[in-house]
Amino acid sequence: MSKKENPSPMEEQEAAQAAEAAEETAEAETFTLTKEQMEKMEALAGQLATLNDQHLRLAAEYDNYRKRTTKEKEGIYQDAKLDTIAKFLEVYDNLERAVAQSGDEENVHKKGMEMIFHQLVGVLEKMGVTIVDPMGQSFDPERHSAVMHIESDELGESIVSQVFQKGFLLGEKVIRFAAVQVAN
Repeated sequence: MSKKENPSPMEEQEAAQAAEAAEETAEAETFTLTKEQMEKMEALAGQLATLNDQHLRLAAEYDNYRKRTTKEKEGIYQDAKLDTIAKFLEVYDNLERAVAQSGDEENVHKKGMEMIFHQLVGVLEKMGVTIVDPMGQSFDPERHSAVMHIESDELGESIVSQVFQKGFLLGEKVIRFAAVQVAN
């Protein structure tokens, strides 16, 4: 056996003294703070807290700004989309009247008009437009515009009896109110 594997009692005593000296050195390294130093540290901690609070407020303000501008951009896009679709509704009305005309069903011009009309309806649906045909439904002032009233015993109270012009919605937003006749 070598000497390193079994330390002698003398070596053990020297190791214990070295450890004790290291502990005393560590205790000697502790220091005390003066009142001025404590006040300065407290002032710095207060400044840090204030700056941290300002940073958090600025970050929250920026996040709100970013959300607000995103919402405004979406709103501008939706309004532009709504205005553009509204311009095409006159074309829709004219094509609908042309298709509704009775006449030669084998006429190529009539078939062409029907194809164009159905294509326009498809485009409107792809853009998220809903066509409102309230015939026989209850009158809804948020989606319908009553242009005439009639007295009818056959229909119930506030039932749409005739649709003069269909209404259109983009999502839940009204593009055009349905022009209707309401039974009282």
